[in-house]
Amino acid sequence: MRFIDTNILLYSLDLAPIQPAKAAIATEILTGGDLVLSVQVLQEFYVQATHARRPDALPHDIAARLIQKWLRFRIQENTVAVLQAALVIKDRYQTSYWDAAILAAAKAAGCRELLSEDLGHGQDYDGVTVVNPFSSQ
Repeated sequence: MRFIDTNILLYSLDLAPIQPAKAAIATEILTGGDLVLSVQVLQEFYVQATHARRPDALPHDIAARLIQKWLRFRIQENTVAVLQAALVIKDRYQTSYWDAAILAAAKAAGCRELLSEDLGHGQDYDGVTVVNPFSSQ
C-alpha cells in the first residue's frame, strides 16, 4: 500500500500549468489501486485548493466533489492512536507535527511508502519510506 500526501492531489488538478510534468505524474499515481489517504490529507487539500489568496482557487462545490471522488481510496481516520504516534515521530525525527501526523497515519494504515515531496526522499521513518515521485523533475 502507498500513502499519498496532499501535494499529489493538488498537482493532479494541473492548476499551475507551469508544472505539467508534475501534473502528469500525479494524475498517473491516482490511477493506482493501492493508495491510502487520511482525513488530514483531504482536509489539507480542501484548505489549500480553496484558499481565497490562490489565483486558481477552486470553488467549494468542486473541491467537495473531488474529495467525494477520492473517497474511493482507503481512508485512514484521525484517531487518538495516530495523534500519539505522531507526537513520538515528531520528537524522534524533529519533523513538523503535521508531517509527523501524515507519517503516523501512513504507518497506522500499514503503508510502506509515503509519496510526498515534503520530506527527504528515501528517508525511512519507522518502516515508512518517503518516495518523492517528482525527484527527477
